[in-house]
Amino acid sequence: MALYYEGRLPIDRYMQAIDDEKINTLCMPPTAWRLARASVNMSQYKFEYLREIVAAGEPLNPEIYHWFKEATEKEIRDFYGQTETTAMIGNRPWYINGGIKPGSFGKPTPLYDIMLLDDDFKEITTPNTVGHIAVRLKIWRPIGLFREYIGNPEKMREAFIEGYYLTGDKAYFDEEGYWWFVGRADDVIKSSDYRIGPFEVESVLVEHP
Repeated sequence: MALYYEGRLPIDRYMQAIDDEKINTLCMPPTAWRLARASVNMSQYKFEYLREIVAAGEPLNPEIYHWFKEATEKEIRDFYGQTETTAMIGNRPWYINGGIKPGSFGKPTPLYDIMLLDDDFKEITTPNTVGHIAVRLKIWRPIGLFREYIGNPEKMREAFIEGYYLTGDKAYFDEEGYWWFVGRADDVIKSSDYRIGPFEVESVLVEHP
């Protein structure tokens, strides 16, 4: 079922429709979840048919995850992908093996050979080291990866380098293999030798009363 509405999203009516229409799978961007948190009493909805709840399109703040779980006893699963790809990293139960870590977008899916590269395009194997999210193409090319930017050879040269597709995003993985988004490569700032992305700043602001 698809719900279409012109103008500002009436989040209360949207949530009520999920209940009324017995929706079992829901995907909403974190922007919509933040709107719901600011304007809706989520505990008034039953959501008894909802089995899969997914966030995509931008990172999901851990505060939103905790708020929704406390109100509904259900989890929002965050995923990472692009227009150029399908979902590449995510919180699917069968490959995260350890449950959701709020703020992390999970672990790479088996459909993509995901790597983290440094500025010299060398693979990063040390946890908690920020690098470029890339898809390695030397072994196979994922079915979900786009073919080309039509009429834009310069952008193709920037995206496909030395057998990799570069997403333009930066992240790191922890000791358990969970990946954490930092930001677009051109948005990350450096302060006192720490790399800080907009998502980290936003999460602190969302947490502030």
